[in-house]
Amino acid sequence: MGAQDWGDGTRAVRAGLPEPRKYEPPLPGPVFAAHYHLPGEPTGPYTYGRDENPTWTHLERAIGELEAPGDDTVDTVVFASGMAAISAVLFSQLRAGDVAVLPDDGYQALALVREQLEAYGIEVRTAPTGGDAQLAVLDGAALLWIETPSNPGLDVCDVRRLVAAAHAAGALVAVDNTLATPLGQRPLELGADFSVASDTKGMTGHGDLLLGHVSCRDTRLAAGVRRWRKIVGAIPGPMEAWLAHRSLATLPLRIERQCAGALALAEALARRDDVTGLRYPGLPDDPSHAVAAGQMRRFGSVVSFVLADRESAERFLDALTLVDDATSFGGVRSTAERRGRWGGDAVPEGFIRFSVGAEDPDDLVADVLHALDVAART
Repeated sequence: MGAQDWGDGTRAVRAGLPEPRKYEPPLPGPVFAAHYHLPGEPTGPYTYGRDENPTWTHLERAIGELEAPGDDTVDTVVFASGMAAISAVLFSQLRAGDVAVLPDDGYQALALVREQLEAYGIEVRTAPTGGDAQLAVLDGAALLWIETPSNPGLDVCDVRRLVAAAHAAGALVAVDNTLATPLGQRPLELGADFSVASDTKGMTGHGDLLLGHVSCRDTRLAAGVRRWRKIVGAIPGPMEAWLAHRSLATLPLRIERQCAGALALAEALARRDDVTGLRYPGLPDDPSHAVAAGQMRRFGSVVSFVLADRESAERFLDALTLVDDATSFGGVRSTAERRGRWGGDAVPEGFIRFSVGAEDPDDLVADVLHALDVAART
């Protein structure tokens, strides 16, 4: 059996490891180096700490193997954060006078990116994720940015359809795959030019790292992204990169448990009269299920729903025992928040974004149902 035939678990455990060498660890420790011995001409792979690092190299190979198994043409670049990865794609590929199409219901910080793009003379158009609405504003675009499932509303668009239309119009396509991870969805296999993620979330999964990555097959596009990283210095620390690589080995275990828990929670919430606006792509009656099932291998760990008002949502969050009130998602510890507290998202005051962790699903569902009962009684 060749590596291209491995299952997700085997691949994640082995991804990015160097060839075994006697008396050396399977995953070498982090390399802390600002400079390297460099006599003569600088023709080797490592010259200066802002350019490359052996620990990044192992991690980048590992992520590439997960993004497109069996395809050794994939080039991955790791960054200090998800926002650094997003910015690298947009600002390395767009020029003054270009048109970029973004989702208007995606990651909240995209609004800040839009301001900066427009300040550089780039026209920005937006449309919702659902219903493939971005198709209507593609004319003349240089780059289409997709986020599917969207955060926090969990709408899904047809990646293949949008990619085909964008490429026909001469536009590149980047997919923010943070919520799904490569074990849930592989944008490069769906035709996208860039697969981008905040690895702070599900990829590393322990709530203790900031990291991001960009993967693509086109060496010219990858070179532009890598050059942007060098120019702005948005590099990860070697310790963070090493911890991220270590965390990838448990990604299949975490994702399987989290997705199973998310479905169990969504099914329980669907039976509650005090819960409205429930969204989870894995539910057969979710508006996005049919499209999601055609392109996703797993439906993710995030569930969203709406309680009656702000006060009900706050009482619910206060009554939870097994869930942290926190703004991230994808970790082994469940988190939830009233998303409207930040402003910027077009959601009701009682909107809850709930990220299911690796707790026993029965325990988690019981905790959530109890908290809903407490919120309803008060």
